[in-house]
Amino acid sequence: MPANYEAVPVAPAGTPSPVKARYLLGFPLLHADPMDRRSFVVTLGGASATVHPGAAALVRDALAPIRHLSPQQVAQDEAFWMRVRQAYTIDANHVNLNSGSVSPAPRVVSEAMNRYWTMTNMSPSLYVDELIYPEMEIVRRRLARAFGCDPEELALTRNTSESLQIVQMGLVLKAGDEIVSTTQDYPRMLTAWRQRERRDGLVLKLVSFPVPPPSMDYLYDRVFSAVTARTRVIHICHMTYTTGQIFPVKRICDEARRRGITTVVDGGHTFAQFPFTVADLGCDFYGTSLHKWLCAPVGNGFLYVRRPLISTVWPLLAADPAQDHDIRKFEQIGTYPIALRAALSDALTFHDEIGAERKAARLRFLRERWMRALEPVRGVHLLTSFDAAQACALGAVRLEGLGAQALTDTLQARWRIHVRPRFVPNEFEGIRVTPNVFTALDEVDLFVEGMKTLAAATR
Repeated sequence: MPANYEAVPVAPAGTPSPVKARYLLGFPLLHADPMDRRSFVVTLGGASATVHPGAAALVRDALAPIRHLSPQQVAQDEAFWMRVRQAYTIDANHVNLNSGSVSPAPRVVSEAMNRYWTMTNMSPSLYVDELIYPEMEIVRRRLARAFGCDPEELALTRNTSESLQIVQMGLVLKAGDEIVSTTQDYPRMLTAWRQRERRDGLVLKLVSFPVPPPSMDYLYDRVFSAVTARTRVIHICHMTYTTGQIFPVKRICDEARRRGITTVVDGGHTFAQFPFTVADLGCDFYGTSLHKWLCAPVGNGFLYVRRPLISTVWPLLAADPAQDHDIRKFEQIGTYPIALRAALSDALTFHDEIGAERKAARLRFLRERWMRALEPVRGVHLLTSFDAAQACALGAVRLEGLGAQALTDTLQARWRIHVRPRFVPNEFEGIRVTPNVFTALDEVDLFVEGMKTLAAATR
């Protein structure tokens, strides 16, 4: 039995459930150290909890001699990033350049999820309700701190799509009201607005823009070129899923608020990819997925709602009227595998150990490496800006003479490189390239080699 556990009496009859959990099996579980508590509960069930001894420590130790270096200098320290790579269980015989869809979780996160899953199966209705669910308030507070918002403005969800559709389906709008978005916003989100067009008579207006665009000012002007007196919502990506283009979100949201227009920001690709807070956005609503750049278990996201607006949005699934002003009304989805969500704190800790500035610098370094190498190659067309203010990890490229799907398939078949094709009908197509902190330079260089070989063959 861990030394920090001390026997206490069994809970007296009539003790409220949240307090009773402290007496579970005669030990004050909720007030013990969280890691020791989880290990203790697993041990009680006769299971063995394998906690990786050095995932976060591995990164911390590797940083010790280089903490004095700038993020840009650390970005080029391959020895450090190889230590980070060792914290994952990735397939070294496969080059994963598609972290933009789903990222693998580091071992420390996977093992935390497995421990919580073991707890769940030991006594689901007791351990989940009395032990694990109350801990989700800690998760909420940690995410809110990272995002720079009040915990009472952040709902825990399953992904970006759920987060944003809560808002899209829950906003009170009437026939003729206009929503402005872009042709490069995420298809699922455009589908949601089109459903409201059919159901409620709303009007969805989409603006297009070249890739890469001439400037951030150009993007601002394109959005407001579609705004009229009937515009009620501006729905934009913080970063597009197509080419990784970052939008001037703060400027757009500030002007929208001045005009009385609601702003919905799709942050599916930005949280934990590069540092920012909600103050840097100024939006009314923001949704993100945490299984991308935070490297959390698949099935995690969050929704930010500016506090005065919580009561104005209907939840996607019904909630009691008593929760009208409560951010938790957006979490009423029924039974959910809580072990997935419980591991979020471990993902945040791992992210913090690397450091947001160092991580962003590394991701930009990797993107610029392959883009600079391919820029002079005949037949290659870069679809993402070199400007660090307009891009981070994600980049996109097109190859003359080879369609995006064929290029994707060829890279996989010949070089075992995984990328994702992206298509915007009647505008462009290309492949999206998204390395991560576990990506090695020789993997990026292999991608360059493959592209150069294919470019020469298609001339």
